[in-house]
Amino acid sequence: MKTHLHRMSWLAILLCTLALASSVFAGSPSSRKDAAAAGVVTYNTDADNLRLQGEQRFRANCGRCHAAPQKFPTRMMSTVLRHMRVRATITAEDQRLILLYMTQ
Repeated sequence: MKTHLHRMSWLAILLCTLALASSVFAGSPSSRKDAAAAGVVTYNTDADNLRLQGEQRFRANCGRCHAAPQKFPTRMMSTVLRHMRVRATITAEDQRLILLYMTQ
């Protein structure tokens, strides 16, 4: 029972941290927009396409309630996405692409 309460308290702290981070960084422009504004030409690779798909799926599934946090460890983001997958009915493919977007 203590272990369950301990895990739940850590999860609550994590979710509060994500909420705070998303509100702090909600107004910061993405580097892709900055590059486009500067007239820099970029060439898309498969990794860029997957990241772009992840960003699109983040905006469609998560963006209604959350702004993307800057950086968190992959393990932490994986745990958060696993919990949010249940709550937001995100598919496994969406979860994989969103995790790729959130950790790169």
